[in-house]
Amino acid sequence: MFLYQFHELGRAMTAPLTYWAEANARVFSDSSSWFSSLPGSDRLAAANELFYRIGKDYEKPEFAIHQVTKDGHDVPVVEKVIVDKPFCRLLRFKRYTDDAENILGMKDQPTVLVVAPLSGHHATLLRDTVRTLLPDHKVYITDWVDARMVPKEAGAFTLDDYVAYVQEFIRTIGAEKLHVIGVCQPVVPVLAAISLMAARGETTPLSMVLMGGPVDGRSSPTAVNNLATEKPLWWFENNLIHQVPSNYPGKGRKVYPGFLQHMGFVAMNPERHFMSHWDFYQNLLRGDGEDTQAHRRFYDEYNAVLDMPAEYYLDTIRIVFQEFLLPRGKWEVDGERVDPSAISRTALMTIEGELDDISGQGQTHASHALCTAIPDGKRARVTMQGVGHYGIFSGRRWRTQVYPQLRDFIAAHTPASNGKAGANGKG
Repeated sequence: MFLYQFHELGRAMTAPLTYWAEANARVFSDSSSWFSSLPGSDRLAAANELFYRIGKDYEKPEFAIHQVTKDGHDVPVVEKVIVDKPFCRLLRFKRYTDDAENILGMKDQPTVLVVAPLSGHHATLLRDTVRTLLPDHKVYITDWVDARMVPKEAGAFTLDDYVAYVQEFIRTIGAEKLHVIGVCQPVVPVLAAISLMAARGETTPLSMVLMGGPVDGRSSPTAVNNLATEKPLWWFENNLIHQVPSNYPGKGRKVYPGFLQHMGFVAMNPERHFMSHWDFYQNLLRGDGEDTQAHRRFYDEYNAVLDMPAEYYLDTIRIVFQEFLLPRGKWEVDGERVDPSAISRTALMTIEGELDDISGQGQTHASHALCTAIPDGKRARVTMQGVGHYGIFSGRRWRTQVYPQLRDFIAAHTPASNGKAGANGKG
């Protein structure tokens, strides 16, 4: 019951040691310090930095996308908050240029909403996704708020609320010109949001791209699926749900703490993480700045986790992973049945990774069998050979193999613009 409080106590007690280790790492590595000339100083510096990075508290990273290159020109990018809700911010990455041809081209580019996962990591995990999209698209993204930072007075946040947020963001941007990309966890609520809009007769987005998500977890179940089905719902509630301590704005709110999620992430591949840290230590000794910096960048992102609202997490376990209500046609959101067969205007692209150990093969492609009213000419199924879960939205293979297919699919389902570009230099 008091696990979160004990975690915070332990963090407070070890904080001086991590700060001391950081200082030691600097003292023994800085060429201007005489300590760096002592025998074994390189090993002391490397060991202290490793200890510091393992023990430090990781804050939410920044997107830090300040410019992109378009047709050989550097285009400045400004991050803007479009909608600010208790549990999520809708961000836009606004591009600016004074080049007339670039202005005209950017005005006619497709608009995309990237729905980021609310599954432990911050939306900045999709930094590479956004950066790759920006030269060819107007880009929005959901930036989920750490639940421990949301006052208890803001109320609960459920999976139904998640679906409602997605619908609100689609309406705010304008469904008639929009393409929606759901990455991993949001594949299910994105499909539900668009299904409900279609059933009501609302305008739905031009396309939806579903990437590596559990539409039907019964297909090629992974360790994640097996854990959810082997344990009853009460086990998750009793063992993983805790109250936010009093030192955060969300004190008293029930959450699935980020530090427990992080332990689960590491437990999936402990050997890989151990070897990664050992290699980091060896690279520090060799003075390999490029590899050590790559390690720092990766773990600055990977170790930065957020708390999930308990109601939302338990809803997801029950609805998505245990009862499979979406593929069985029995899911109701706020009293309305989710019926993907109502979707006809929206084109559908599904992307899976052959080596995905989080969402198994067929789990995302299963959405095609549910969306029966979408014409064959508005569908695409992509399975990336030799690619794991993160490779379908981040890294070299995402940029060189996945993205070109996604970009072409969106372009093929974007009507030609007849409007004239403005002269304000924005896109």
